[in-house]
Amino acid sequence: MRARNAFSLSGVALLATLVSAQGTEQDELPSAPSAAQQQSKPQAPATPPQTAPAPGEPASQEKASPTPTQPQTTLPAEQPATQSPKNESPKANDKTSSPETSEETAPTIFRTVNEVNVVFTVTDKHGRYVKDLKKNDFKVIDDTRPADEIRSFHNETDLPLQVGLLVDASNSVRDRFKFEQESAIEFLNQTIRPKYDKAFVVGFDATPEVTQDFTDNTEFLSRGVRALRPGGGTALYDAIYYACRDKLLKAQQRGPVRRAIILLSDGDDNQSHVSREEAIDMAQRAEVIVYTISTNIIGSRNKGDKILERIANATGGRPFFPFQITDVANAFAEIQDELRSQYALSYKPADLKADGRYHSIEILAQNHKNLRVRSRRGYYAPAQ
Repeated sequence: MRARNAFSLSGVALLATLVSAQGTEQDELPSAPSAAQQQSKPQAPATPPQTAPAPGEPASQEKASPTPTQPQTTLPAEQPATQSPKNESPKANDKTSSPETSEETAPTIFRTVNEVNVVFTVTDKHGRYVKDLKKNDFKVIDDTRPADEIRSFHNETDLPLQVGLLVDASNSVRDRFKFEQESAIEFLNQTIRPKYDKAFVVGFDATPEVTQDFTDNTEFLSRGVRALRPGGGTALYDAIYYACRDKLLKAQQRGPVRRAIILLSDGDDNQSHVSREEAIDMAQRAEVIVYTISTNIIGSRNKGDKILERIANATGGRPFFPFQITDVANAFAEIQDELRSQYALSYKPADLKADGRYHSIEILAQNHKNLRVRSRRGYYAPAQ
């Protein structure tokens, strides 16, 4: 998305300098809740460059090490997250064969925009996707106030996907692990379109481990899924935080794109350095929709399932509870269908102030009282 309708929070002279240096070409902005943003120099990462592997490059693995680090990418409307008890955030160690990019030459660029981007899904009273609505069918409410203007509107059916597959590899999910792996592979084979979509694979127990970085090669992705091995504790929130911040938020590309995480887990967490709300906050900042598939097999919803439901609902995704093993494949099929049945819009809030405050979002289908619109629940305004 190209930045437009900029408003200056500080330093008109700095903006003029950037325009002069770059001529008429505008910086490409990440698809994230827009507001005054700063792209800071990344710290030396333990993760690989977020590009797809070259043809013939084997699937790669990186073992995570949750060491203290600050978010390393442009965070939409950045607001410091509440510190976790250990004052740490998750970080993964890269073992890929890709050369590391130089972090010392990364420029510092200030951008100011006043638009918010939202991906959303519309269903009828029977839960069927509604795909033929127009911009005038929708109304956006930002913190109880109607948006000034819907500036862009897209049917999402054919937009590129960036997908993170996060698989709980802790000891608590051993019973159905093999079947879930094969169902995940089938999902990736059916969903990822070569030269158009990209995905990566992360397994997590006590730490996140990338077994395949971003690629459109489904064979590499399949190897990454099969490389997962169960064992250890569970750092669920760290895995979400890491995938959103260090993978999806960094993997910027020109033009509209959707970001999603498919999370297979029982919802338990006993190892994370960040909290559940910090993980949700990072997903919202990165505009990532999280779909959760419970691996609980006890036949009734438990505390872990409620956590998975909370994460999915807060980010505009859906929770799935396939108590029967054969229902796991059905859950993946429903997610695939939804990813091809969405809309995206950008809007200008009525009163966006640089106060770092959280804003709620509600999208209404006007004159369609039987339709349900599902999206992420909010975003953060810029902070001075």
